[in-house]
Amino acid sequence: MSAATPGMPQRLTAQDLIRLKKYLTDNLLRALEMEGIPAAQRGAFVHQNITRIFDQMQLKLPEDVKREIFKQVFNDLLGFGPIQPLLEDPDVSEIMVNGPKKVFIEKNGQLSKSSVVFDDEDHVLRIIDRIILPLGRRVDYDSPTVDARLPDGSRVNAVVRPVAIDGPSITIRKFRKDKLSVENLIEFGSLSRQMADFLEACVRARFNIVISGGTGSGKTTLLNVLSGFIPEDERIITIEDAAELQLQQDHVMRMETKAPNVDGLHAVTIRDLVKNSLRMRPDRIVVGEVRGGEALDMLQAMNTGHDGSLTTVHANSPRDALSRPETLVLMAGMDPAAEGGAHADFLCH
Repeated sequence: MSAATPGMPQRLTAQDLIRLKKYLTDNLLRALEMEGIPAAQRGAFVHQNITRIFDQMQLKLPEDVKREIFKQVFNDLLGFGPIQPLLEDPDVSEIMVNGPKKVFIEKNGQLSKSSVVFDDEDHVLRIIDRIILPLGRRVDYDSPTVDARLPDGSRVNAVVRPVAIDGPSITIRKFRKDKLSVENLIEFGSLSRQMADFLEACVRARFNIVISGGTGSGKTTLLNVLSGFIPEDERIITIEDAAELQLQQDHVMRMETKAPNVDGLHAVTIRDLVKNSLRMRPDRIVVGEVRGGEALDMLQAMNTGHDGSLTTVHANSPRDALSRPETLVLMAGMDPAAEGGAHADFLCH
């Protein structure tokens, strides 16, 4: 580290700061694991031990540099590293990490490059592990993509080498703290009062509803709003790849897919969960999105006594949304024409 005049604050290079931060992080991480510090006491433990290490090293740093190091180490140990401030910013709706030195954000509908950077690729990988390990998921050379979620429900996708050519990638669609209501959609001009009343009547009348649209068009948001119309006295089963739905009813059973283990076995797919949900006495089945063979099971559920089910599907238009289930059903190994026309059943609902 750079030398300093006695009594004067030391000046560290960028590499010095990275090494210092890594030293502090590694030491404190080992201490937290060995001591078994409860979550509620970790903040105080980290603060005390950073101060102790600084005193032992006799570091005299400018206060602003010291505060920044404290904050970065705190975020690495107790948060999600450099992107923690972005997660705390209510105006940021999406975070895109394209390797360690390129972090983009969507803020108020505008895409821009942020000033946030990671130290290196290993730093990005540590944050990915921080996100996925509590969920029992993994990402590595043999399984280089993973879907996950943050504790607040934000949706996360991570991709690592060899699939990610320019380094590990993280994409986070943030979870809204303030759940949108039908009144909000009316205020925004997304719905008219008449449309909202009609959709509420459809849900209460137990019509099967499929919400279609492109990526980021608000399918899950509308699904959340419509699910709010389901009466409190009905049992609801929700099925998702990564739990995003925010149902407010009391009688809700939430299920989430499971990735395969290291041997590529014991995966639990949406199709498996849809089949299983039929044995759980559901009044309503809510599937976050159908994108494969589970469309067949969803259609069969809708046509065998589970009216009022809700789901979403990727499609560019309402007409595409009607024809797309045919393609998805074929993924289940079934010929709609030979089986009497799944498309016709779908249209009837």
